[in-house]
Amino acid sequence: MPASDIAYTPVLPEGWTRPRGFSHGVVATGTKSVRIAGQIGREPGQAHIPAGTDAGTQWGVALKNLVAVLKAAGGEPTHLVALRAYVTDIAEFNAAGAAIGAAWGVTLGRHFPAMTLVQVSALIDPNAKVEIEGEAILP
Repeated sequence: MPASDIAYTPVLPEGWTRPRGFSHGVVATGTKSVRIAGQIGREPGQAHIPAGTDAGTQWGVALKNLVAVLKAAGGEPTHLVALRAYVTDIAEFNAAGAAIGAAWGVTLGRHFPAMTLVQVSALIDPNAKVEIEGEAILP
């Protein structure tokens, strides 16, 4: 389904500078809403994330997993309107910026939905450093 089948407009209040890598808000219209449960950086079929897997690698796998669920629901990355990311270490997340940006580019391209990033004390897998959930509006 092409993104042109939905109306997607980033929200930028007057006088605000455009944020880098996300939108403050998104107005989207379509016919189907998809909520995607939190995806961690564990490859399908793995019992656990291997110890020592860095945050950048986990971010890439989590995004890839999120998009796989979205595509299974009939959507495309451009249909995403919101992401919520939970990380166990903001400093490690920031240090992995290049890898995270590269994974974003490969997975989502230049699409920047509304986004929240929060540090948490732990995630479901003891080696997990990242969990990402999403919302999409499909045409």
